[in-house]
Amino acid sequence: MYIVCVAACPTGVAHTYMAAESLEVTGKQRGHEVKVETQGSMGAENEITADDLMRADAVIIAADVAISGKERFDGMIKLECSVSDPIKFGDAVFEAVEKEMSHG
Repeated sequence: MYIVCVAACPTGVAHTYMAAESLEVTGKQRGHEVKVETQGSMGAENEITADDLMRADAVIIAADVAISGKERFDGMIKLECSVSDPIKFGDAVFEAVEKEMSHG
């Protein structure tokens, strides 16, 4: 499965990048291809493209602030959680989105 993610915290520094790394590592360990866009103090990095959206099976939004461009995920299988959840409970985050994907 191809899962796109957005990570964002209020200051846009430490937790954003810690969550992004956790999403990438845990997703790959679980056999998924993962792309993580970070939105923080430096703006959006590793932005999700239109091609990514067309390929994506689901999206994980790990954010404690409003993210920009959220409407691009309308109609997709989506899991929204706190930015700290992938850091603390990475497997549980992916289990939840995998469950949603299995139910279509």
